Amino acid sequence: MIFNKRVPSVDIFRGATILLMILVNTPGTWSAVYAPFLHAPWHGYTLTDLVFPFFLFIVGVSISLSYKDKKLKPPVFLKLSKRSLKLIGLGLFLGSFTISFPFIEDFESIRFPGVLQRIGLVFFFTSITYLLGSKRSTALIIGIILLAYWLWMGFLPIEGVAPTYERAVNNWANFIDLKLLGSHMWKPDYDPEGILSTLPAIATALLGTLAGDILRSNTYQKASPLFISGIVLLGLGHLLDLSFPINKALWSSSFVLVTAGWANLVLGTLFYLREVKKLTFGRVFSKVGSNAIAIYFTSSFVTKLFYLIPINGSSIHGVLFEKIYLHQAVDPALSSLLYAITVCAFYVFMASFMYQKKIFIKV
Repeated sequence: MIFNKRVPSVDIFRGATILLMILVNTPGTWSAVYAPFLHAPWHGYTLTDLVFPFFLFIVGVSISLSYKDKKLKPPVFLKLSKRSLKLIGLGLFLGSFTISFPFIEDFESIRFPGVLQRIGLVFFFTSITYLLGSKRSTALIIGIILLAYWLWMGFLPIEGVAPTYERAVNNWANFIDLKLLGSHMWKPDYDPEGILSTLPAIATALLGTLAGDILRSNTYQKASPLFISGIVLLGLGHLLDLSFPINKALWSSSFVLVTAGWANLVLGTLFYLREVKKLTFGRVFSKVGSNAIAIYFTSSFVTKLFYLIPINGSSIHGVLFEKIYLHQAVDPALSSLLYAITVCAFYVFMASFMYQKKIFIKV
């Protein structure tokens, strides 16, 4: 069966993920945030830790739906390369942006890794792998990546010292980032979008291609394969957690399995309700999903501006939050969340306007 139409549940999933990403990235104040909207301190995971892997999973699903019938010929390779480089370029722009841009004052403070950079790299390598392989080879590659990463991170000594999964210099992911990136990292000692951890992130997207293949197959009217996959992946992930802790910053193999498990369950639920039961819902999320990268980039850029532009001894962000949202009678965490919800509402309006005017920005 050739699947040649959009899958509404995928669009809803993509848009909802982007909005959740904006919600957790733009609280009124980082000093008052409800626990589910913060990343786990190190090991473990929260709702927030699901956001980025969900998006990479959907990247994989979209690759399956868009490139299944294509061959890796020079024009296709060039298109993939350009798209990847554009994403990386946008990410580097955000990482280097200051209020004095384009005059970069401190090159040493520029962060090289980032969300868009990782999306670009994952998109490129996942697309190449998918176009050159099959379901069986994709599953084999995922297994090899997760096993090799576990053995590398947990058992290969670093300069004669036993490795660790903790936030330390003898953690392989941190060690490589410090050696190769130096000061160009999110934190002085590690980066959650670092070099080595990008490898298992590719496995996340490859698992998404397998889910996309389910949507394209003769099981199109059945959500059960997605539910079964989700339960199996969740079980394997929590079992592996006993040896290789679930950790978003390291993008551990157990983290890949658990987050892909949840992604399959969420996608399966949306698919069942929207495509099988024909319930009409989620149109607003579909509109956001139709311009996902544009909405995410704009939100990140504007957020930086709001923090950087000074006003009345504070910033635009600070003044807006303190004057409009922060009140003694209201829990600061609630005020912080209301600010983030308002930001999301603005981008819903923006996405709806773009959709109505048929403005679709593709990177």
